[in-house]
Amino acid sequence: MRKELLDITGMSCSACSSRIEKVVGRMEGVETIAVNLLTNKAQVTYDDAKLDANAIITRIEKLGFGAAVHQATAKAALPAKPTNTAALELKEMRWRLALSLAFTTPLFYLHMGLMYGWPLPSIVQEQQNLLLASLLQLFCCLPVVITGYKYFYHGLRNLWNRAPNMDSLIAIGSGAAFVYGLYGLLGLAYAFGHQRLDLVSGFYDALYFESAAMILALITLGKFLEARAKSHTSDALTALMQLTPKTALVERRGVQGEIPLEDVVIGDVLIVKAGATVPVDGQILEGSGALDESAITGESIPVDKLTGDKVTGGTINKSGYFKMEATAIGSDTTLAKIIALVEEATSSKAPIAKLADKISGIFVPVVITIAVVAACIWLMLGQSLHFALTIAISVLVISCPCALGLATPTAIMVGTGRGAKQGILIKSATALETAHKVDTVILDKTGTVTEGKPVVTDILPASGIEATELLSIAATLESLSEHPLGQAVVQAAEPQQLSASPAAQASVNLVDAFAANGLVATDYVALPGRGFLATLNKERYAAGNLLLMEEQGVDTQKLPIQHEALASTGKTPLYFAQGSRLLGTIAVADTVKPTSREAIAKMRSMGLKVIMLTGDNAATAEAIRQQVGLDEAIAQVLPQDKERHVRLLQEKGHVVAMVGDGINDAPALARADVGIAIGAGTDVAIEAADMVLIKNDLLDVTRAIGLSKSVMKNIKENLFWAFIYNTIGIPLAAGLLYPAFGWLLNPMIAAAAMSCSSVSVVTNALRLRFIKL
Repeated sequence: MRKELLDITGMSCSACSSRIEKVVGRMEGVETIAVNLLTNKAQVTYDDAKLDANAIITRIEKLGFGAAVHQATAKAALPAKPTNTAALELKEMRWRLALSLAFTTPLFYLHMGLMYGWPLPSIVQEQQNLLLASLLQLFCCLPVVITGYKYFYHGLRNLWNRAPNMDSLIAIGSGAAFVYGLYGLLGLAYAFGHQRLDLVSGFYDALYFESAAMILALITLGKFLEARAKSHTSDALTALMQLTPKTALVERRGVQGEIPLEDVVIGDVLIVKAGATVPVDGQILEGSGALDESAITGESIPVDKLTGDKVTGGTINKSGYFKMEATAIGSDTTLAKIIALVEEATSSKAPIAKLADKISGIFVPVVITIAVVAACIWLMLGQSLHFALTIAISVLVISCPCALGLATPTAIMVGTGRGAKQGILIKSATALETAHKVDTVILDKTGTVTEGKPVVTDILPASGIEATELLSIAATLESLSEHPLGQAVVQAAEPQQLSASPAAQASVNLVDAFAANGLVATDYVALPGRGFLATLNKERYAAGNLLLMEEQGVDTQKLPIQHEALASTGKTPLYFAQGSRLLGTIAVADTVKPTSREAIAKMRSMGLKVIMLTGDNAATAEAIRQQVGLDEAIAQVLPQDKERHVRLLQEKGHVVAMVGDGINDAPALARADVGIAIGAGTDVAIEAADMVLIKNDLLDVTRAIGLSKSVMKNIKENLFWAFIYNTIGIPLAAGLLYPAFGWLLNPMIAAAAMSCSSVSVVTNALRLRFIKL
C-alpha cells in the first residue's frame, strides 16, 4: 500500500470534498481517501500494484477539480517557502471584494433611490428615464458578475458533472436574478418603443440586477472574512516552516565561510555564534551554548548544551559559541519531521467529519429541489413570478453548506497547530478525536515514569570505612563492568555527582586518584546473575548481590533487613566485600521523573485509570506505584506481553492510551486506541505512535488529552451552529412564516446570513489558539 498527499483545487464547500471522496473511494485499489476542505489536500492510500497517482488525479480532474501530487515541505537542506493557500486566497478575495463593492454600492443606491425617493440626478428620476437608469444598473452589475466568474464557472461545471456544490447554488441564485433582470430590461425597451407606458412600472419591478450583484458582493465579503480567519489557522505551521535560516556558517579545511543551507552535507563542521539559529541537527564538537528550544518543544527556559550534546535545527543560540557536526539535513531533521507530521495531521479527517460529509453529499441537490418546489407552490397559490423567484433565490443562497464543511477541519488545524507549539505532535485527526474518549492510561516504567537512567541513591559503608573510600573502591571495581548499574556507581564517583550523603562529598575524582597510585582493578571474573570478582592492590574483592556475598562467606546477618528496606523503596542494593569482610552497600535506582507524580495525579483527577507495566519485580513495582500514586502496577511483564495487556483492557470495553518510549513498546503503542510516544524514545516507538511528546514530560499526556477534549467541544459547537443555521434559515427563506407574519427573506439578507455563518464557525475555531494546556 502507498500513501499519497494530493493538492486539490476548485473546491468551495464540503459537497465538493464529499463528491471526490465518494468517486475516488470507489476506484479499484483505493483503500482510503480523506479530503480536507480547509487545506485543499487529500490523503489517499492505495494499492500501487493496481493504479498510480496519475490515475487518481485524472479521475479527480474529470469531476471538474484540479489535482497534483503535493510537494514535500522540506526539500534538500532548506525547507521550501510555505505556500499558504489561505493567504493566497485572502489576497485574491481582497481585490475581488474591492472591485465588487466599488460597483455594487452605486448600483444599490441607484435602484433603492428610485424606489424610495433618495436624492438622485434628475436624469434618472423621471419615468421617461427609467430605461437609462436600468442600463446604468446593468453596466454596474456586469463588472461584479465578471469579477465573480469563478462562482459561475465552478458552479455550473459541477452542476453539469452532477456534483453540485456551494458555487452551484450561488450561480443558480445570482444567475437567475441577472437573467430575470435582463428580461425586465428588454421589457422596458419594448414598453418605451411601443409607447406602452402602462407596462413600464411592472417591467422595472422585474429588475434584479442589484440582487444579483449584492449576492455576489456579500458572498465575496464572507469569503474574504473567512479567508482572513483561515489564514490564522495555520500560523503555527507557518512559524515552524520559517525557523530554519537560509544560510549556514561552515568550516571546511580550516577555512570559514557562509554557504546556502541546501549546500550543507552530513559531516560538515558548522559554527553557531550567539544570537544565531542552529541550521540543522547535529552534535557539538567544541564550545557550549544556551539554546532557546521554545519553538520546537514549547520550553521557555534556554537549555545549556555542552560538548557532545545533540542540538536541533531551528533552535536559537541565546549565548555562547560552539562548533557542531551536521548529522541530519533536509527532510531528516527534527524540524522537517515535525512539519511533516503537522501537515499530515491537518490534512487528515476525523471520524466526526464524516457526519458533515454525508449530509453535504446530498445537501445541495436537496436544496435545489426545495427551491424549485417552494417557487412552484407559491405560483400555484397565486403569487407573482417576482415573488416566487425571490423565494427560490433566497433558499438557494442561504443554504450554502460552507459552515458544515469548515466546522471540523478548522478546529483540527488550529488544535494540532496549538499542540505542535507546545511540543505535542498529533499525527492524525483520528487520534485527536479518540483521545478525548480515553478512560485508561497505560504507562511504561523505564524512561516514561522514571528517568530511564540508574543513579546512586544511597551509600551505606560498614563500620571502619568512610563513604568516600567505599565509593572509590566500588567505582574502581565497577570501571571494569559494562553493566548499567555499575556505570551508575562509576559516574557517582565524579566530583560533581557525589551527592548521595554528606560523608560522600569529595573534591577530587577518586577513581583517577586510585589509578594514579597504581590502584587499578584487574583479574575481572563475571558471575552472571550474581556480580563479579576482581583484584585490587593484590586483594580479592567481590561486587554483586546478596547471593554472591553468601557464596564468598561474607557475614550477612544484618543485611537482610537492610536489603528489604532498600528493595521496598524500589532500589537495587549492590554489596561490596574485601575477601570475607563486608565493606558496605551502595543502592542504585532508576529515579522517578520530577513531574511523574503530578502528571499521574492530574490524570486521575480527569477520571482516568492509570496503570504501569514493568519488567521489575513486584516489590520495586509496588514501591514506584506508591511513590507516584498509580492505580495499579503490573510487575514482571515481558516486552512481548505489553500488547496483550492493552488488548485485554480493550476487550473489556476500555478506551486505552499507551505511553512508552522503547522498541519493545511499539506493538503496544500500535495496538492502543491512542499510542503516545515520549519524544526522547526510539524512532520505532515514535513511528508506531499516534502522538509524540517532544519534551519527554509525562505532564504532556494530560495536556494532549485536554487538547483533544477542547477540540472536540469546539467541533460540536461548530456543527451545532451550522445545523441550527440551516434548520432555521431554509424554512424562513422558503416563506413558511409569510402567511402568518408576513416575513419574507430578501436574497441580499440571505447572502449576508450565509456569509456570517461561515465566518462564525472559523472564528469559533480560532479560539483554540488561546486555550491553556
